[in-house]
Amino acid sequence: MDVFVTGATGFVGSAIVQELIGAGHKVLGLARSDKCAAALAAAGAEVQRGSLEDLDSLKNGAAGADGVIHTAFIHDFSNYGPACQMDKRAIEALGVALTGTRRPLIVTSGTALLTPGRVATEEDVRDAHANPFPRVSEETAMALAERGVNASVVRLPPSVHGDGDHGFVPRLIAIAREKGVSACIGDGANRWPAVHRLDAAHLYRLVLENGDTGARYHAIGDEGVAFRDIAGVIGRKLNLPVAGKSGEDASSHFGWIAPFAAIDCPASAVQTQKQLGWRPTQPGLIADLENGRYFKN
Repeated sequence: MDVFVTGATGFVGSAIVQELIGAGHKVLGLARSDKCAAALAAAGAEVQRGSLEDLDSLKNGAAGADGVIHTAFIHDFSNYGPACQMDKRAIEALGVALTGTRRPLIVTSGTALLTPGRVATEEDVRDAHANPFPRVSEETAMALAERGVNASVVRLPPSVHGDGDHGFVPRLIAIAREKGVSACIGDGANRWPAVHRLDAAHLYRLVLENGDTGARYHAIGDEGVAFRDIAGVIGRKLNLPVAGKSGEDASSHFGWIAPFAAIDCPASAVQTQKQLGWRPTQPGLIADLENGRYFKN
């Protein structure tokens, strides 16, 4: 298949590119800069110059593809609302190019806010009224599916880990170094699901090849890692104490990620595994942290 990938040089997207090429697919990656274009060419992919703001570049990339995987997102939490609206417009533009075809569109979403406090499954849908959140990638994809576009969703957990991770876990390590303590909130019993980037990339390929219209798939390796266990490994690796922070102290300690450090959001991938035969094979989050690569800088 000829596959158009947005976010193709990102942490997850670059792994997807390698997964697709390794399986014999041809990849066209969206590149917003010369550096991104060079990285794509080096990986063996073709280059579509453009960006999420350039809707014509998205439509052109999708128009000639047998399938589209959308992982790009502008992670600017200081300007999050506009970034989410840009993502919505980008998904709609991709949908326009695929309307009237059976070519798949795979859109990226998340599990964190689905069912706080209990294990989320693929059947769960976020209650937008109870959980207002500006990112609507999943809702946009499902609206396209209702209009006949072959759209589906891959939900990622809060921690997608592996070499090159620049997400929540590296931020927790940086905070621990800065504050001199590795912290959790309260007793740290709240749970984070996680997945290795290579396992996630494999799932995207399986969804591309065998996914169903309107389906939601979970890229979950660890169903729920206790936050205190994450803090414990960080403390031991950095030779720092581990402490529980009260709700009042959490905001000053964790900054903008405090709400994520507090959330209890385990998730299951049982249905995804059953439907697609996907099985995570890479190290789990704690094993990845124990390896030590996260602490070399």
